[in-house]
Amino acid sequence: MNINAPRLIDLRIAIIGLGYVGLPLAVEFAKLRSVLGFDTNQNRIDELKRGKDSTLGTSYEELKLAKNLNLTSKKSDLNKANCFIVTVPTPIDKHNRPNLGPLTEASETIGKVMKRGDVIIYESTVYPGATEEDCVPILEKNSSLRFNRDFFVGYSPERINPGDEEHRLINIKKVTSGSTTEIAHLVDQLYQQIIKAGTHKAISIRVAEAAKVIENTQRDINIALINELAMIFNKMDIDTEAVLEAAGSKWNFIPFRPGLVGGHCIGVDPYYLMHKAQEMGFHPEIIMAGRRINDKMGVYVASQLIKTMVKQKIKIEGARILIMGLAFKENCSDIRNTRVIDIFEELKDYHCKVDIYDPCVSIVEAKHEYGIMLIDKPDTLAYEGIVIAVAHHEFKAMGVNKIREFGCENHILYDLKYVFASEDVDLRL
Repeated sequence: MNINAPRLIDLRIAIIGLGYVGLPLAVEFAKLRSVLGFDTNQNRIDELKRGKDSTLGTSYEELKLAKNLNLTSKKSDLNKANCFIVTVPTPIDKHNRPNLGPLTEASETIGKVMKRGDVIIYESTVYPGATEEDCVPILEKNSSLRFNRDFFVGYSPERINPGDEEHRLINIKKVTSGSTTEIAHLVDQLYQQIIKAGTHKAISIRVAEAAKVIENTQRDINIALINELAMIFNKMDIDTEAVLEAAGSKWNFIPFRPGLVGGHCIGVDPYYLMHKAQEMGFHPEIIMAGRRINDKMGVYVASQLIKTMVKQKIKIEGARILIMGLAFKENCSDIRNTRVIDIFEELKDYHCKVDIYDPCVSIVEAKHEYGIMLIDKPDTLAYEGIVIAVAHHEFKAMGVNKIREFGCENHILYDLKYVFASEDVDLRL
């Protein structure tokens, strides 16, 4: 191994970003060694020190057991590390273009404290080439060190699935890579220490980046197909769920379901790949078509509800609508890029009075991100329309009869997530 590169035993890890990805990673590594958890949000640091994780990804007990985890928002504390793992968000802007701002800021921060021989591992989802073409020059500029001589980089894409209690960090196979053969081996060895499911060492960083970005692009396209089929079957008055169950009787049928596609992965990653493809002069037609279909599903859902209410002779203007769920998926508090907001805004355009209820989501965060004041609990006998937009455990536990109690005598219950049987609801996607 290059004489400047640290040995596995000598790695002093700092996790940059303590969200859905960084915190579980920090907790797992802290079971084996001292780990520095860094986040620029002091409120986040304070809540974690109290043993609370507002993202619901790590329990109080797990945080208390992570006694080797040191938490800080002070950049100067990063001087103690020689291995930096970057787990910051990589969102898109309002024009669906990649926003590398958080990644750039993290790279600048590391560049100012890194030393000769340090290793920087990126986990944030990016387009192929971003680590070496966008991040490395920032590291070089801020450190005055030379890539692959004075410092090294790796890439190991996150595969966290928020709200999934079965598929957690340690039992999801991890893709690893490094900027040299020796560093690729070091990065792979490092993750093998905590990932029980094992690792897959990619032949290059660009391969690892591409592998990550197509995982969610593939899901996006498959869901778009099912969404389009659902729209076709609705016109034909055919139950989409019944069709999918019948088709699923064949062993090689892929079991996707229709729905809203938001969040910081499936609804975002395809735009990163499209950006890079278009930059190289290629027009990705299938990927773009999938994005167009999925991005308009909120508007479609709202229109289906309104049409059904009209058929039931329910007055639309001034009608009270309850949307159950704002998080981008079930059993998590994450509202980044949630497409439930599309339903809300479309119904407001029909001059409906819309309430959103989500016990998993912070009222403060919803107000800050979308200007929406979540309700503490739904009123009884109050709503002409009820939309189950997110399949939280809490909603399932309520049961359909309890949820119908929120509706007035003449109301429509629209179940987007197939929480209840078709005969118990009025409308499904």
